[in-house]
Amino acid sequence: MDAEEQTMDFDCIIENGKILDGSGREAFAADIGISNGTIAAIGDLRACGAARVIDAGGKTVTPGFVDIHRHADAAVFRDGFGEAELRQGLTTVLNGNCGLSVTPVAGEHAAAAEAYLYPVTGPLGPIPTGSLSAYRDALKCRPLPIHAGMLVGLGTVRVCVAGFRAGLDDADIDAIHRLLERELSSGALGVSLGLGYAPDCFFDTEGLIRALEPIRNSGIVLSAHMRSESMNLLESIDEVLTVAKALNVPLEISHLKAVGKARRGNLIRDALHRIDAAREDGLDVSCDAYPYTAGSTQLLHVLPPEFLEGGTETIAARLKDAQMQKRLLERFRTGTDYDNYAMLIGWDSIRISSVRNDEDRKYVGMTVKEAAGTEDPGRFTANLLAREKCAVTMIDRLTDEDDIAAIYQRPYASVISDATYPIRGLWHPRVYGAFAHVIERFVNERKSLSLADAVHKMTRLPADRYGLRSKGRIEVGADADILVFDPKRVHARSTFIDPQALSEGFETVLVSGTPAVENGRVSGRCGGTVLER
Repeated sequence: MDAEEQTMDFDCIIENGKILDGSGREAFAADIGISNGTIAAIGDLRACGAARVIDAGGKTVTPGFVDIHRHADAAVFRDGFGEAELRQGLTTVLNGNCGLSVTPVAGEHAAAAEAYLYPVTGPLGPIPTGSLSAYRDALKCRPLPIHAGMLVGLGTVRVCVAGFRAGLDDADIDAIHRLLERELSSGALGVSLGLGYAPDCFFDTEGLIRALEPIRNSGIVLSAHMRSESMNLLESIDEVLTVAKALNVPLEISHLKAVGKARRGNLIRDALHRIDAAREDGLDVSCDAYPYTAGSTQLLHVLPPEFLEGGTETIAARLKDAQMQKRLLERFRTGTDYDNYAMLIGWDSIRISSVRNDEDRKYVGMTVKEAAGTEDPGRFTANLLAREKCAVTMIDRLTDEDDIAAIYQRPYASVISDATYPIRGLWHPRVYGAFAHVIERFVNERKSLSLADAVHKMTRLPADRYGLRSKGRIEVGADADILVFDPKRVHARSTFIDPQALSEGFETVLVSGTPAVENGRVSGRCGGTVLER
């Protein structure tokens, strides 16, 4: 730093801290000078003045955490959004994952799309969802506590064009291309797939490649919730690798896991070897994982694909039919061609987390086995989904913590939350605690990761994946999204019993240089922006 720089003043100086810059390298001592929302200097700034000085003595200073897999598409418009995120160190989120973006929801199939999204996103209400540009412009009119970007979900695009029917014609494919191109030109940061959900599950591999033609050779990230995460996991990895290779695009494998007790350990090892081999062959592929052994999604996810055609009203009617129920129960007992949760993890590992109707709220918090009582759990599930017109979510105990640690130890694996935002019922603790849980559990307790590695996986690695070159790093010119905390005091208070408890330990959080958390309390000041490609 030359003499002229030594005399400059900053808006804020963070002094005396140990900096983990997001690159993965070990901590170093330095001060940080912030001006106009960006990092202006890093070094010995003792001779400099600032309007605000933060003493980080004895603390770690890191970039703000980046969650590239969240479902807060509608939640960003709700009052109170940001507190749960900021209190666990999040300053940037990407929504629109798993093919389930809230745009474009428009036209004759809009009501069907909204009903399908409801269990994951909550109600869309007055949010403009007809296009990403309208959604984006409305979001820019609100004060944002954190930065938020969107992916465009292929599933939502397909519903907008053709509803929930299985077959597509040439005109449908052309319409899908036009909508994808429009949403990407409006700033979508990538394209997401939900091959485990309708209607994306109706694509075959060649159909996927054809539908995704607009992103060929574009460098746009394809984020894939795969077709199977259990019995056919390796084949599903091969499928998305084939699609990415054919289109020559980067691939992000979403929430990698191996579902089912019988598939722990070896299957994840084989899956990671598949990804390693693809990377060695030159394919730009990475993955992410959430830090809990339980997931959360629509209860519809337990149904085989042939029961998912036609949208929620049609599915509900199908489930009421006695003959169809009989077929479904047989599929639950014997099906091995899809992720058959009834067989893989059992009804006692599936907990009902939210419903829409008052008459069924007594079941929230119960496992399906408990709620069914003396009734067959499969039949109870069919009747519950039919009664609720499919608006039911579940928390499902899926995987093993050793598998999660094995995934995180790969250099290309990011931390995500996969947080969903129902407006009632039993939330998953990851909404409030995923990133704090990684530090508390995988760094401090298990020691599966060093703090430097964990910070890298929650900052620069995911930011770089989506081209967010000013996020996830502490370097001159980067956005001043910064955390000051003592890693030993980080505590994810949210549990499966009390999931909406705020995390502790992140004493100072800056978003674009704005103090969003001060002394562990959310300030209400908003420095967030809408991110666009």
